[in-house]
Amino acid sequence: MKIYRFLLLFVFVGTISCSRVQPPTPIGPTPSERQLAWQSLEYYAFIHFNMNTFTDMEWGTGGESPVQFDPSELDAMQWAKVAKEAGMRGIIITAKHHDGFCLWPTKTTDHSVVNSPWKNGQGDVLKDLSEACKAYGLKFGVYLSPWDRNHTDYGKPEYVTVFHEQLRELLTNYGSVFEVWFDGANGGSGFYGGANETRKIDNKTYYQWEKAVAIVRELQPDAVIFSDGGPDIRWVGNEEGWANATNWSIMRRDEIYPGWPRYKELRSGHEDGTHWLPAEADVSIRPGWYYHPREDHQVKSLPHLLDIYYKSVGRNASLLLNLPVDHRGLVHETDVQQLMALRNQLDKDFATELAKGQQIMATDERQNSSEFSAEKAIDGSPHTYWSTNDGVTSASLTLAFDKPMKVNRVLLQEYIALGQRVQNFSLEAEVDGSWTKIDKQTTIGYKRILRFKTVEATRIRINFIESKGPLALTNLEIYGAPNLLVPPEIERNKEGLVTLKVPDNAVEIRYTLDGSEPSPTSAKYSGPFLLSTPASVKAITVDPNNGDHSVIGAKRFDIAKKDWKVLRVSSGDLSRASASIDGDSDTFWATEEGNGTPQEIVIDLGQIHDLTGFTYWPIQERYPFGIITAYEFSTSTDNVNWKITATGEFGNVVNNRIEQRVDFKPTKARYIKLKGLRLDGLDFRTSFGELGVLTDP
Repeated sequence: MKIYRFLLLFVFVGTISCSRVQPPTPIGPTPSERQLAWQSLEYYAFIHFNMNTFTDMEWGTGGESPVQFDPSELDAMQWAKVAKEAGMRGIIITAKHHDGFCLWPTKTTDHSVVNSPWKNGQGDVLKDLSEACKAYGLKFGVYLSPWDRNHTDYGKPEYVTVFHEQLRELLTNYGSVFEVWFDGANGGSGFYGGANETRKIDNKTYYQWEKAVAIVRELQPDAVIFSDGGPDIRWVGNEEGWANATNWSIMRRDEIYPGWPRYKELRSGHEDGTHWLPAEADVSIRPGWYYHPREDHQVKSLPHLLDIYYKSVGRNASLLLNLPVDHRGLVHETDVQQLMALRNQLDKDFATELAKGQQIMATDERQNSSEFSAEKAIDGSPHTYWSTNDGVTSASLTLAFDKPMKVNRVLLQEYIALGQRVQNFSLEAEVDGSWTKIDKQTTIGYKRILRFKTVEATRIRINFIESKGPLALTNLEIYGAPNLLVPPEIERNKEGLVTLKVPDNAVEIRYTLDGSEPSPTSAKYSGPFLLSTPASVKAITVDPNNGDHSVIGAKRFDIAKKDWKVLRVSSGDLSRASASIDGDSDTFWATEEGNGTPQEIVIDLGQIHDLTGFTYWPIQERYPFGIITAYEFSTSTDNVNWKITATGEFGNVVNNRIEQRVDFKPTKARYIKLKGLRLDGLDFRTSFGELGVLTDP
């Protein structure tokens, strides 16, 4: 009797087991557990803070002294607080950059915080930050440059032992590490213990990467390893924070090595990849990776940061956004302001999800099983997914709203534990009873976010046109993001045409010219307009749907430069000197090299004006040169008889590269001459970003 009952139980269990619908077979390379955990982080911070912060450089030579490292207010808790409030989920710190200075009390070199005046040599930046990350619930990661321009033995086998020991120290003493970041810049000129020479190494073999990887796996088995080609995550192939619209998380990894010349392929991955190797998009919130006071006015705008987010996280990559901590040891206030603006806008964009709870249907469901039904794509769980039958690589999902909804964002996620599959898909919306094509794209991967012009739809349909195998979609989200309300960019060209620009074409621009504050009922901008005389342009963007508007953008213009002409220059190409009076401060003109100072430019204003001052924009390039720090400004009515109208210095112009304004007593002039008496740096070219005059009393 007992045997009979056992046999019945065995048959019953076997029947249940056999009747369970099997999931799709994995396709191609699939992610490891550590890669899956990393992928879910999506957005985290890079902190570039090291010796370069205090030498105003991007790449130190290695010959710097530890006594130069002396932050006055270093507060890692502030870094972590900022990152947390910005919506980031971790921080990676430059523990050692190419100059070799170590932010922790390493036993491998004297070139570290131990010999700095900061905290009398008792400080440890890595300890401070790891504790701050723990306090704010953030992941902690480390950047360790393989290249060391300070170490005497760089290029020899002895240095590799040092490099590996530094890695051991970082992975042993600071708790859990989520990512280890290896830079691809390797070998070249350096201090090298005083040798001051160039040393080359074999990027593929010198560092004994197999041993370095083994150290990470031994000490931090959950950490992912970043380099140009992994082994866990890859560089995205640019330092601008974007992936290509087609972005596979797989690559032929064995072809890639640090300094790989075909790095542009990293932007898209390989459809026939042999290893799971997802992309990390790195970019700085400023032009440089390290803090430079001269870039305080060049922090990326909200529209730029939004574009970066949608072209990284929204294109199947993670976003590593760099925050250059300043010489105080703090994230600069301007950077914090822009980070919070990004966070606030993303919160608005994804405030209300519209798909969950709506009716959804699929043209195919795996064996008609509820386990793989269309509803699984909108149930909010990352562990369930809609899937099609074996052999079905083309299908559609249709979601019906209970009433017409304004839609402009669609978010899709594949169930990547089984591999990346989708090769082509399209998006349609039913508007006023007719289906309208919205977009057609290629890959999805971990996450794909489509942005498009707002439509009022009753149904949304995603057509999966081509896939490597049965579809496996874990998430579909739909949003109606609000219009982006930022102050318009106000520009005027040499001819005097004023242009007002906004990134969102769905908004209105309202403006005034009389100095009053604009409102939603002010004059509506419909295109460029002529403004030849002095005036203040003030403008706002307005959402026509609800009347909400941006803060005011304003710019003061003096007389237009339509009739201006560069008559002569002391050296350089006269035909290109008009870049200094074209109305665009981002263009520039410079004199020839090797001519020293003073150098000058003479401009004909076209007619006599009553001048009350002049303006000078320094060059806006990332690596500026020839900025005038001491000047002489002269005027003339006939280009023969000149008088010096103003002399002086542009105070702090190198660190504050904004428009410099000099006022003087009213004087009549048709011709002006600006002479650079003293320049910043050793480059003797004198540079002119933009010159202007003041005629207002």
